[in-house]
Amino acid sequence: MKFVSWNVNGLRACYSKGNFTEAFEKLDADFFCLQETKIQANQLDLQFIGYQSFWNYAEKKGYSGTAIYTRHTPMSVSYGIGIAEHDTEGRVITLEMTDFYLVCCYTPNAQDELRRLDYRMKWEDDFREYLQKLAETKPVILCGDLNVAHNEIDLKNPATNHNNAGFSDEERGKMTTLLSSGFCDSFRYLYPDKSDAYSWWSYRMKARDRNVGWRIDYFIISDLLKNRLVDASIHPDIFGSDHCPVSLELR
Repeated sequence: MKFVSWNVNGLRACYSKGNFTEAFEKLDADFFCLQETKIQANQLDLQFIGYQSFWNYAEKKGYSGTAIYTRHTPMSVSYGIGIAEHDTEGRVITLEMTDFYLVCCYTPNAQDELRRLDYRMKWEDDFREYLQKLAETKPVILCGDLNVAHNEIDLKNPATNHNNAGFSDEERGKMTTLLSSGFCDSFRYLYPDKSDAYSWWSYRMKARDRNVGWRIDYFIISDLLKNRLVDASIHPDIFGSDHCPVSLELR
């Protein structure tokens, strides 16, 4: 079973370039999860034969938003995490499948000078509690742009980015806490020492051409799923966004 996650940084823009449909067909996933769709209902009717789709739109137009395309009919679908202050930005969709939950997430950015860090910390605690509650019933597969490079190996220039948004001690600490709560970073579990493996690059200074990037897009899985793990991959050859897709394969 194959899962793909991609922050498309505006689905209409990605689609209009021709990149989205090409990538969707090439990656041929059972579940294809999107973040930062930046659309509202009825702005783009993009469907694929054999797939159902589920969408969570932000109240603010042109902002945030998530979606999941699936070949498999879920037992249930939920939007958000059940906390009003977190659920206006379209950041979470959860599909309940027979033997796992799939959670697509676009984590809030701490922003310049960490001005949204306090909110980010509240989000992290509440979201982790949400995941742990799900995991009491069945294993969880979390994917998405989690807006943090966990360790120094996960970005090109750790020293100069220390305590910038996405590489603050506080954000990294929350990821450590999550991974100590019964969850596993699938890519690092398989490739603990693989460097220069990034999923996001700034549009400035030809960062992608020089592979000056960050790994901030993840598949985090319950420890119970480790024995089903086949591969976790990053696809820097796929363009259309400042992020590239990441994928997970389970037996």
